Amino acid sequence: MTRQLTHPRDQIMQTMDRIYRYRMTTTSGGNLSIRDESGNIWISPARVDKGNLTRNDIVCVKPDGSVEGPHRPSSEFPFHKSIYEARPDLQAIVHAHPVALVAFSICGKTPDTRLFHQAHSVCGKTGFAPYALPGSEQLGSKIAESFTVGCDSVILENHGVVVGGESLSHAFQRFEAFEFAAKTIIKGSQLGTVRYLTDQQLDEALGRSVALKSHKPKDASSQEMELRRQLCEFIRRGCRQRLLISTEGSFSARLSDDSFVITPTQQDRESLNIDDLVLVDGDRREVGKKASRAVFAHQAIYQKHSHVQAIAFAHPVNATAFSVTDSAFDARTIPESYVFLRDVERVPYGVQYRNDGSIADSVSAASPAAILENDGVLVTGSSVLDTFDRLEVLESTAEAVINARAIGEVSAMPAPVIAELRTAFGLNG
Repeated sequence: MTRQLTHPRDQIMQTMDRIYRYRMTTTSGGNLSIRDESGNIWISPARVDKGNLTRNDIVCVKPDGSVEGPHRPSSEFPFHKSIYEARPDLQAIVHAHPVALVAFSICGKTPDTRLFHQAHSVCGKTGFAPYALPGSEQLGSKIAESFTVGCDSVILENHGVVVGGESLSHAFQRFEAFEFAAKTIIKGSQLGTVRYLTDQQLDEALGRSVALKSHKPKDASSQEMELRRQLCEFIRRGCRQRLLISTEGSFSARLSDDSFVITPTQQDRESLNIDDLVLVDGDRREVGKKASRAVFAHQAIYQKHSHVQAIAFAHPVNATAFSVTDSAFDARTIPESYVFLRDVERVPYGVQYRNDGSIADSVSAASPAAILENDGVLVTGSSVLDTFDRLEVLESTAEAVINARAIGEVSAMPAPVIAELRTAFGLNG
């Protein structure tokens, strides 16, 4: 585990800001805590605006029960304490009320994370704790029971969710992936029957080989510097617009026929900086860094399609809902959708994990985006901006179609309209 140098006060403040900004809690809801090496529990305070939390608001509860800080600790402190007592391996806890997980909590259900290989891996063992009065010792006991039997992400009946991790960033990633799975199940259920992965399919994703030789590249060119800047800017924007989540997806930009810059593996997407991105040149990767596990899929697409200058594998929730059902995605909804996306292909599960280059057959100049079964979407473009723009259009279109189904029958544009668009925008090639 990476050595943590950020103070618990700042970790809690920054993580709560992110959760609130993502609309995954309310002004008064939710609480975060960290247990340090001395046994102190740092926790967000009671009755303080979560949208305006400062580092000085964070409370420290000592092992002897004494409290340091200007506020009372969160009223939910008893269950944080109970979880830490039950699980010595956990060092951080996230509790909040994100809408999708709350929906499951009031239905008495737990989301099945076998929807995606990454969510299943990140969220750990999931569980369900029966209702008890918020802030009560009884609630602490019921939640601790779930964690005692090895659960890492627990739905609280008629309440919300509690997630533990070996660090606060780890707990946040579990929390975010759990909510993403819940949202996708809800959206997918509006389209049809949701499809889950088998043990064999889960193993197929985990068993990917990403072995590349290590090399020290020459000084970066101005082109590489600019592409690194653009990638970081749009990845950050994508996270904040919920087109990407911190644990899933990859983004790259081409430098030459044989080289490109790509996101690293196992790093929070929103916090990436230009130094974190990995230069890949042929069968070599930048020394000291690990490229995304999708690196060979990116490489195959660049090798086959000279017009492609940037690639994104992403998990925007509405488009991903199509990926977990058999519902066909049709871009023939409004002119912008068709002009940007054309005919979107559906790729069978696992094609992108194979190192045979077959994923490159899923996209072309005439079909720049694809739906990946149980793994989100693939989008290509002539630049980082073009790729990101298409990703936005794909997600907006998917959301509009899902919303339209709640109103009436979806009406796609007829063939004469499509023919007119193809001629007007030069799409007949």
